[in-house]
Amino acid sequence: MAHIFVLDDVLDAAVLTQRILSKKGHQVTIFTDEQEAMRYAMENQVDLAILDINLKKTNGISVLAALRRANPKIRVIMLTGYPTVETARKALHLGAADYCVKPIDKSELEQKVSAALAN
Repeated sequence: MAHIFVLDDVLDAAVLTQRILSKKGHQVTIFTDEQEAMRYAMENQVDLAILDINLKKTNGISVLAALRRANPKIRVIMLTGYPTVETARKALHLGAADYCVKPIDKSELEQKVSAALAN
């Protein structure tokens, strides 16, 4: 299946995402630190990144932009507990495949991951 990394400043949210996607057969690595996640993405072949928008040191939109510069083919899904039209528009403009609102709905996440990986 796919190699996915999850970046969320809340460890429990990252672990939940990992559990959901691991049960679907994906290899899922989680991070709570932006720099560690970026380093990992640069050193490993990653099929999909799932990024929280609100992070500790920066935001998921900045991480998305950096990831797309480094690897234009990487697929990205954004997560947020605080959805706004502006952040959704920015994320999609920068190439995010989709946008999910927390709390994470298992079926919705599985569907969006499947769709992102199919493209």
